[in-house]
Amino acid sequence: MRNRLVAAVITVNLLAGTVAGQKKYQRPEVKSPEIFRGVDPSVPPDQNSIGDLKWFEVFKDEQLQDLIRTAMAQNYDLRQAVARINAERANLGFVRSNQFPQIEAGSDVTTFGSSRDGQTGIGDGASRKRTFGEVFLNLLSFELDIWGRLRRQTEAARAELRASEEDRKAAMTTVVSDVATGYFSLLELDMELDIAKRTLNTREDSLRLIKTRQQGGVGTMLDVRQGEQLVYQASQTIPDTERLIERTENQLSLLLGNNPGPIARGRTLAEQQQLPSVPPGLPSSLLERRPDIRSAEQILVAQHALVFAAKAAYFPRISLTGLLGFQSTQLSSLFAGPSGIWSFVPQLTQPIFTGGRLKSNVKFASAQQELALVQYQQAIQTAFREVSDSLVQYRKVREIRTQQELLVSTLKDRSRLAYLRYQGGVDTLLNALDADRDLFDSELNLAQTKRNELLALVQLYKALGGGWQQ
Repeated sequence: MRNRLVAAVITVNLLAGTVAGQKKYQRPEVKSPEIFRGVDPSVPPDQNSIGDLKWFEVFKDEQLQDLIRTAMAQNYDLRQAVARINAERANLGFVRSNQFPQIEAGSDVTTFGSSRDGQTGIGDGASRKRTFGEVFLNLLSFELDIWGRLRRQTEAARAELRASEEDRKAAMTTVVSDVATGYFSLLELDMELDIAKRTLNTREDSLRLIKTRQQGGVGTMLDVRQGEQLVYQASQTIPDTERLIERTENQLSLLLGNNPGPIARGRTLAEQQQLPSVPPGLPSSLLERRPDIRSAEQILVAQHALVFAAKAAYFPRISLTGLLGFQSTQLSSLFAGPSGIWSFVPQLTQPIFTGGRLKSNVKFASAQQELALVQYQQAIQTAFREVSDSLVQYRKVREIRTQQELLVSTLKDRSRLAYLRYQGGVDTLLNALDADRDLFDSELNLAQTKRNELLALVQLYKALGGGWQQ
């Protein structure tokens, strides 16, 4: 018997050492580029990044800030993310409770009686009623977590909770980006509407001049029809732009958690402040800043823990049950010494044959871990690509906007000169109308380019992991 006990102790120690010797989670090595592709080569590397700035430090428009604050409080995606966090927190408490004893208290009072003719074995004159009382504490099945299976499951649940918290931060970056994108698009449509109305007024004035010249015999009906064509082109642009404005306002209202309605504006598109510098920072810091990458890593941590929990199912489980209380046929003597009752039942179970269930469970957990690793690596590479794309977009759109401003300035002067020559009778109306048409298109393109420059900044800020900082 002694030899068997020694052998059992040695076996338990070996198994415990096997599980305890399992490697702890280590972050996978990631080969980060020294600098982001697409960064301006003339700008020296800088550890600072606009991704570290708070969203109200990037977007200076007070009205836009109010819209973002409203979205932070009412957006449906963020509210769903908070609900998921609460669910994961409750799940963590549920899983963690398995590590602790489950104790319940109870009491029982039973009165037994019989008729006079009943066969109770009680002599004449004796009472035919008996009362039995019992008070107890019951230790439900409690598993001694020798191999760490329950601790690993708790570790996985805790990592899943952290992942859901990072998902909420990722949702915040998306909300900030979507609200800013919708707001700048709305301002661009306002500018297009203003350009269309201003152009319509100018073309109506030109049409009146053309009709006057036609009535005086200087112009022709063809000139009148060409002038009317430009007027109708500008006038049909107005309702179409108004349609886009209302649709964009409805999209913003949904992001704010409101019913469809008008959206207040602050500064115009031309008045929006640009950051003096837009440093992207170092690529290695992106792993710590982007919440979607941190969420993917926490999922990897959870799957790593579940693999070890699945392996621990091979080893014996030691469970304890017990009962402690008092029992008596006289309630007055229920808590007397002789009335005490107790029981203690340790139980050892060892899987012998499971039809491959335990082995398949380990393989499944390992496959899930491998999948989480691939998703983590993919999230990192996707982040690098998004930052590089945004850097190129922002830098090139700024160059386009500079050239577009020069083009608009040139076309304004061309249109002015063409109409002066037409009024002076030294040029045809066709050149003046062409210059007017080109100016209108270029002004619309300039408005869209200014919007694209702001949207490129928004996308770069999001790609760098900014927007969740409070």
